[in-house]
Amino acid sequence: MTAAALPPPTRAKPVMRRVWFCLGCLLVIVTPPVALLPGPGGTMTFALGFGLMLKNSRWAKRRYVLFKRRWPGTGAWVDWGLRRASARRRVARDRLAGAACD
Repeated sequence: MTAAALPPPTRAKPVMRRVWFCLGCLLVIVTPPVALLPGPGGTMTFALGFGLMLKNSRWAKRRYVLFKRRWPGTGAWVDWGLRRASARRRVARDRLAGAACD
């Protein structure tokens, strides 16, 4: 299937957005007990839950923006870990600016 044949992306319905947000909250809440088990389970459950929360909640996005303004270095690492498009744009912009300074 070519890119032209794909249907346009649609936004999730409000009920499904709430379901995904609640699932994300549940994953974040379950993280501490899962983290006690051997292996990377705690990290994975937190990352999945946090990603679902950011993707489906304006409230979570606003809180995340405030967090990034207060601690920009940590916010950059979180963006990178979540593979956010903003992190990729920032890296490309910094590389371009570094090349222009040389």
